[in-house]
Amino acid sequence: MFEFRFLGDFKKRKINHSFDLEPQEILLDKLAQKQAEDLGISERKFEVPLSKNVLRFIYLIFLVLISLLFYRTFQLQVIEGKQLSVLSENNKFIIYQIKASRGVIYDKRMEQLVFNKASFDLVCNKNNLPKEESERVKVLREITEILGRIENFKAISQKIEESPQIEILISENLSHQELIILETRIKEFPGFQIENNIIRDYKEGEIFAHLIGYTGKIRTSELKENPDFYSIFDYVGRDGLEKSYEETLRKNPGKLQVERDALGNPISEQVIQFPTPGKNLVLWLDSDLQKKIKETLENKRKEIGAKGAVAIALDPNTGGVLALVSLPSFNNNLFQKGADSEALKNLLEDPFELEPLFNRAITGGYLVGSTIKPLIASAALQEQIISPLKKINCQGKIIVEDFWDPEKIWEYEDWKTHGWTDMRKAIAESCNVYFYHTGGGHGDQDGLGPTKIKEYLELFGWGDITGIDLPGEAAGFIPDKAWKEEVLGEGWWDGDTYYLSIGQQYLRITPLEVVTSFLSIANGGKLYQPQIVQKIVDNEKNIIKDFKPKVIQEDFIDSKNLQIVREGMREAVTYGSAVNWLNALPVEVAAKTGTAELGKNLYHNWVTVFAPYKNPQIVLTVMIENIKGEQVAALPVAKEILEWYFQNE
Repeated sequence: MFEFRFLGDFKKRKINHSFDLEPQEILLDKLAQKQAEDLGISERKFEVPLSKNVLRFIYLIFLVLISLLFYRTFQLQVIEGKQLSVLSENNKFIIYQIKASRGVIYDKRMEQLVFNKASFDLVCNKNNLPKEESERVKVLREITEILGRIENFKAISQKIEESPQIEILISENLSHQELIILETRIKEFPGFQIENNIIRDYKEGEIFAHLIGYTGKIRTSELKENPDFYSIFDYVGRDGLEKSYEETLRKNPGKLQVERDALGNPISEQVIQFPTPGKNLVLWLDSDLQKKIKETLENKRKEIGAKGAVAIALDPNTGGVLALVSLPSFNNNLFQKGADSEALKNLLEDPFELEPLFNRAITGGYLVGSTIKPLIASAALQEQIISPLKKINCQGKIIVEDFWDPEKIWEYEDWKTHGWTDMRKAIAESCNVYFYHTGGGHGDQDGLGPTKIKEYLELFGWGDITGIDLPGEAAGFIPDKAWKEEVLGEGWWDGDTYYLSIGQQYLRITPLEVVTSFLSIANGGKLYQPQIVQKIVDNEKNIIKDFKPKVIQEDFIDSKNLQIVREGMREAVTYGSAVNWLNALPVEVAAKTGTAELGKNLYHNWVTVFAPYKNPQIVLTVMIENIKGEQVAALPVAKEILEWYFQNE
C-alpha cells in the first residue's frame, strides 16, 4: 500500500509539475520493454556482467591475432626479406633488349649477298592492357580495325588471353599505312607498342638458296636455351650457312634498364649493355660463277626435261667452294616475314614433286657410272695389280662361266669395242672391259676385289661425309659382302665386283663426294675438305678468324700413279669421250665422263673436269639426273661454264 501510494503521489507530482509525456515516448518505452522481454532480460536488470569464460576466449583470440601478426612481420622482414627485396627491385627496374643486327654474308670479292632490312611489328604486353573489361575491348577493337582485321577480333583476343608469354606478337611486318596510323596513335592503345625488328633480304634468292639457306621464327625451346641473345620475335638460321654459322651471325642485343615508381611510371633509363651486331662471313664463293652455272644448268635441264641437276666447283688448292648449284632451287626470301604466303605454301606442298628444298649436291645419293674409273685406276696402280703399259684386248664384252653350272655363261658388256687398250686409253675412252679386268679380275689378270675397291674409295672420301660447313650432308654408300648378305640375303658374286668397278648396281655417292675425290688427282695427292666460308670479319672488315685449308688425306696414292691417271683424263679431251666438247677451250683441261644406267631407258649423266691441266685452278663436276635415253647433257654445260670462266678470269 505504501509503495502504491508513493508511486501514485509521484505520478501526481509529475503531472502537477507539468512533466508531460509525448506520445512517441510512450511508444518507444513499449518497444524497449518488448525487446527486453524477447531477449529474456528482466525489467529490473538491463546490464549483465560477462562471464570469465567469455573473457578468456576473447583474450585468447586477441593473443592469437597478435602472434600471427608478429610471425608474419618476422617472416616478411627476416625469413623472406632478401627474396622480397629482389622482387621489389625487379618491379622497380625493367630490362628491355636493345636491338642489334644479324651478321651479313659476302662472296670472295666482298660482294654482299645477304642484307638486313627493317621490319615493324605490333606487340601486345598483357600486363599493360587496361584493367577494365570495356576499355580493353575498346582498345582491341580499334587495333583490329587499323589492321583491317575486325573479323579476327575474337581470334586476337583469344590469342592474347591464352598465350603463356607476357609479350605477344599481334602483327608482323606492318604495312606503310598501318605503321603511320599506329605511330601517331600508339599512346591511345595502352599495352601495345611497335617493335623495330630486322629481317633478311636475300639477293637473288634462288641462285644462292641451297648455300645460304634461310632463317625461321625462333622456337620456345631455342629461346629458353639462349634468352640473352634472343627474344620471342627473333628469327634464327634454319638451313644452309644461316644454320651452320648461327652462333657467328647472331647479334648480341644490348640491355636498357628502366626505373619505375610505385605506379609503374618510368623515372629514368640507363643502358647497362650496348648492342653488338653479329659477325660477317666471307665465302670462297665466286658469285658470278654461281650465277653462270645456275643459268646454264637450268637451261639444259629444262631443254631435256630432266627432273634435277647439280654442279659443284672447288678450288683444288684449298678445297674452297667456288660454286654449288642444286636444281630445282627455291626462293629463300619466301621464309621471311611478309612474304607471299601462297607461294610459300606451294613450295612446301611441292605439287609437281620436284623437291626444290632438297639439296641434291650434298644429300643426293647417285649411281656414278664411269666417273669411278680414275679412282679404280689409281688403286690398281698403287696395289701394282697392273702395269699402266699393259694392254688388254677389249672386244666389247667379257664372258664368265657360272661357278655352279659351267654350261651357263654370264656376259658383261662394254659400250663399244676398244681393241688393245692400256690404262691411259682405258680412262680416255672409258673402256668397261679394261676395268672389269683390273677391278674384278679375268683370265690371267688379277683384280683388286671388292674389299680393296672399297678401301681405296674410302681413301678418296667416298662413303662418308666430307665435312663441308653445311647442315644435312649425307654420306654415300659403298656396298660390300657383309651388307649384301645382311640386307639382301645373298652372297657376293664376281658380277657384283665387275659392276662396282664401273660404278653401277648398288653404289650410291653424292656429287660433293665425287668432286672432292678428284681434288687429289688434280693437285697431285691432297684431298681437301670442302669449305664454303673463307673467313669471319667484323663490321670494319677486320679479320676475326681465317679458315685454313684442311687436308683429309694426303699421299695415299703415289704422285707418279696420279700422273698416269691425269694423263688418261687429258687424253679423254684430246681424242676420247670428251673430245668434241672440251678440246677447244681457252685452256687445256682434263676430264672424265660417266653415264650411269638406271633401267627403263633412264640415265644419270656426269662429267668431272679440272683446268688448267698443268696448273689446276678449278675442279668442276656436273650431274644431270634421270635423263631419258643416252644423251650428251653434262658435257655441253661444262664447256659453256669453263669457256665463260676462263675468258672472264
